[in-house]
Amino acid sequence: MRLWLILTSLLLLPFSVNADLRQYVASLEESQWRLSGNNPVMCRLEHDIPSYGKAVFTSYAGKDHNLNFSLDMWVKPDQVTQAKLMSMAPAWRPGILSKEITELTYQKYFSGEVPRNAAWSMLAELESGMQPTFYYADWYNESNKIAVGLSAVNFRRQYSEFKSCLASLLPYSFEDIAFTVLTYESGGTELTRYAKSQIAKVQEYLAYDKNVDLVLIDAYTDSYGGRSANQRVSEQRADSVKELFVASGIGQNRIHTLGHGERRHVASNQTIDERSRNRRVVIRISKPL
Repeated sequence: MRLWLILTSLLLLPFSVNADLRQYVASLEESQWRLSGNNPVMCRLEHDIPSYGKAVFTSYAGKDHNLNFSLDMWVKPDQVTQAKLMSMAPAWRPGILSKEITELTYQKYFSGEVPRNAAWSMLAELESGMQPTFYYADWYNESNKIAVGLSAVNFRRQYSEFKSCLASLLPYSFEDIAFTVLTYESGGTELTRYAKSQIAKVQEYLAYDKNVDLVLIDAYTDSYGGRSANQRVSEQRADSVKELFVASGIGQNRIHTLGHGERRHVASNQTIDERSRNRRVVIRISKPL
């Protein structure tokens, strides 16, 4: 009763001792964690919650140590719902007090999202054997209260692999390489030193992200040389970049190239610097949302 009073005093929701509490949490035998994503562009740790849905921790390649958590419900909220996320001791660890992690708002028709810092706190609580638990009122009947827990059973080994995956994430994201401009030395298909480092990043990313569905390559030249010669040079530049992407595992049918020659300048051709800006290949990459 003492633990129940502590919990009800912390929750903002109108819980009462007489309210029905419907609980969803994996039993000792059911509790499993799995690494469903393990590569340098995405790490994903999942946990099934019987009769409810699943809990998903995800981190993507990028400059920041990002972490997303989603409580993927089989039945999405039918209205905006306030919830409380608590760290609870499992039944086999009596006497340990609960503590609040954060307050949440479930949006209508969406799975439950948790802020980054709270998601890291959830992992820390699971690692220490605690059970992060979501409490909210049923959006179909507010007199019914729901508790959704993440079991720490069988968590640590998979979490160790998840952390190893996090350490191997690339330090740049899809957004960092989705629009890339490569510049060239005067004449021919030789990239500048900086452009070589940029294309290496794009190649590395594409080697791991299999969700890319379209790569558009547009190549341009400055206005030095004959018009027809510049057209050929731009096409050669586009083709050379395409070959690099094909080598990274992108299907040729997903790569579209176009040489524009000396058309569509982004600068005049009066100075060396301006001409170097016109000698470029623009890469645009897309993938399903």
